[in-house]
Amino acid sequence: MEKRLEILPKLAEEAKKENKKYFTNLKKRTPKNLDHVMQELHDAEFAKTDCLDCGNCCKTSSPIFIDKDIARISKHFKMKAADFIETYLERDSDDFMVLKTSPCSFLDLSDNSCSIYDVRPKACAEYPHTNRRKFIQITDLTIENTTICPATYNIVEALKKRLPYEYNQKKVRS
Repeated sequence: MEKRLEILPKLAEEAKKENKKYFTNLKKRTPKNLDHVMQELHDAEFAKTDCLDCGNCCKTSSPIFIDKDIARISKHFKMKAADFIETYLERDSDDFMVLKTSPCSFLDLSDNSCSIYDVRPKACAEYPHTNRRKFIQITDLTIENTTICPATYNIVEALKKRLPYEYNQKKVRS
């Protein structure tokens, strides 16, 4: 997995232009079954992928913490929400609450487990968002996630094979 993580940013960068073009076309002619296809590809990938073997998302990026996450996690720690925020979070340039540190404060680096797994932020629970309804709305995020998550990269590559670029082009009359 470490070798894969070393080359992932390069692979994702090489595919970025193609992926942007692909998703631009997909947005123009979004298949009605896209969410179903994405769910199938997501399930197939995660049937063979164990996030504990990787943990790259927790090592390199921060989820967004919404108010409900902050309330739930601070309660778990028996802390006031303000104290939790002061200890662990900061506002990013987009005005979202994110972790102050990387890797994640709650990641156990010895086995990539999460010490707050049962109360983790919604963004963590839903990551990498490849099985989300209305997937077409988050294609930019998905392209970004291909640089972090090997499973996301694999899912996007599988999607391009399952629904090839030609599928999205308007048929030309002969």
